[in-house]
Amino acid sequence: MASGTVADYLLERLRTWGVEHVFAYAGDGINALLAAWGRANDPPQFVQSRHEEMSAFEAVGYAKFTGRVGVCMATSGPGAIHLLNGLYDAKLDHVPIVAIVGQTNRTAMGGSYQQEVDLLSLYKDVASDYVQMVTVPEQLPNVLDRAIRVALTQRAPTALIVPADVQELDYTPPTHEFKMVPSSFGVDWPTVAPDDEAIARAAEILNRGERVALLVGNGARGASEEIAQVAELLGAGAAKALLGKDVLSDALPWVTGSIGLLGTRPSYELMRECDTLLTIGSSFPYTQFLPDFGQARGVQIDIDGRLIGMRYPNEVNLVADARTALRALIPHLRRKEDRTWRRKIEANVARWWETMEIEAAVPAEPVNPLRLFAELSPRLPDDAIVTADSGSSANWYARQLRFRGRMRGSLSGTLATMGPGVPYGIGAKFGHPDRPVIVFAGDGAMQMNGMAELITIKHYWQRWRDPRLIVAVLHNNDLNQVTWEMRAMAGAPKFVESQTLPDVDYAAFASSLGLQSLTVTDPESLSTAWDTALSADRPTVLDVHTDPNMPPIPPHATWEQFKATTAAVLGGDEDRWDFVKEGITTKAQEFMPHQSN
Repeated sequence: MASGTVADYLLERLRTWGVEHVFAYAGDGINALLAAWGRANDPPQFVQSRHEEMSAFEAVGYAKFTGRVGVCMATSGPGAIHLLNGLYDAKLDHVPIVAIVGQTNRTAMGGSYQQEVDLLSLYKDVASDYVQMVTVPEQLPNVLDRAIRVALTQRAPTALIVPADVQELDYTPPTHEFKMVPSSFGVDWPTVAPDDEAIARAAEILNRGERVALLVGNGARGASEEIAQVAELLGAGAAKALLGKDVLSDALPWVTGSIGLLGTRPSYELMRECDTLLTIGSSFPYTQFLPDFGQARGVQIDIDGRLIGMRYPNEVNLVADARTALRALIPHLRRKEDRTWRRKIEANVARWWETMEIEAAVPAEPVNPLRLFAELSPRLPDDAIVTADSGSSANWYARQLRFRGRMRGSLSGTLATMGPGVPYGIGAKFGHPDRPVIVFAGDGAMQMNGMAELITIKHYWQRWRDPRLIVAVLHNNDLNQVTWEMRAMAGAPKFVESQTLPDVDYAAFASSLGLQSLTVTDPESLSTAWDTALSADRPTVLDVHTDPNMPPIPPHATWEQFKATTAAVLGGDEDRWDFVKEGITTKAQEFMPHQSN
């Protein structure tokens, strides 16, 4: 029989599941758990953030980059509330997270007591797959085990609520009696194989297509070799959903890059002109970037039957593991001898990367933000992990960075919340302490919470085998993504009162923490700054003063639309307009249609 308190057993059970880190913040609603940690001498490791929301984001980053369950913990009331944004990030990006939160004593519940919040109701949506409160010790193993299994099975956040007085009770396991629910550790996962008849129907559609396009998402992870074989047989090109950016190498000439609002022109044209669409592991939501209805025949492969068939009118919706399904499909595919479609795709891709180089070289005041990414791209270590915050940094992450090898990258794909860039990077470092991590964050995200999490980096970095965690700040004193959205979507000028940020010396703040820091105001020093950061013996903050008036080019924009938006921003600055005409427009004009889409 187990000994100790409920709190002792809860930590013991986490260790049994192989949980090595819990991203958390203290509070009296979990005092008994903190005491149990002290008795256990800190396994699993308690990783202290500066704010509970950051704990949740760190758990999400850890889970995204390790494939393991992320665990976060907070006190009752406000602590549990603060976790919510990070948990919604996990819910919308399908990431397995277990949140463990305290609650007021059972004797006080219902009495409008201090920090009493109806957590079951509060968490009902974000942890809709499984949320439960432990009221007696015998519940614990089953509830915790189920929370972990459901999180992993559904790729979703789950929640465990443990009142403070329950944590202090002596632990007694469930017995072999009526209305007791015993539990067991572990799970052996199946390989979900496709139906043979469905594979035959999918192959028939793909073989008949003359211009096949692939859409690849995060659910295709681990199937890159099979995707390459399918693309070669079908002469196809492949666009990548934002969360699938690291699934296929950008060194492959038929990979068109990201798709959607932050996507590339080749991806847009791939979807405009294809007659067959094979979607693998993606629930990409923006249907306007997919082929017109009736234009293409569709086949989708996804392991989650809840999400299949809801973005495009597919003829075959195949529920299966992506790698297993593609291996079953490949023997049925006939190689297309006419490579005209493939050659056009590869020409578009080559021209796009030329355009990106030209855009990054356009003079700006003081630094072109695209160049910040372009200078890093060829320098990226093969095992680098890259995170980007929501905002304009996500544009350049999606379009300028060319991933290859073992590189990984992610951001808040579906919730698109501000603030996860730095905590994602911290979670990644705890999951892979021997790999370099690079974070791109706008100054709005840094002021929101990134600066505080630099303190967390200071606290832990010396425990990481590879000390390189680089935070590159796009310092333009503007909430830039919203500024551009106002211009492009609302036809409105920048609203200074809402968009302008107070100026902050991010490099000085980092230096005060003992981190390496560099201020970049000269674009010619970017290469040296990256080399210095990538060879450093400690984390580095690059405070890069970027130009807020470098426009993102929507992949579907016509040349006339782009020119009108840019001219409205630059106004009567003829010298500046010449810079843009000589740089961006040289290739961009060639690459955009001259009629409305």
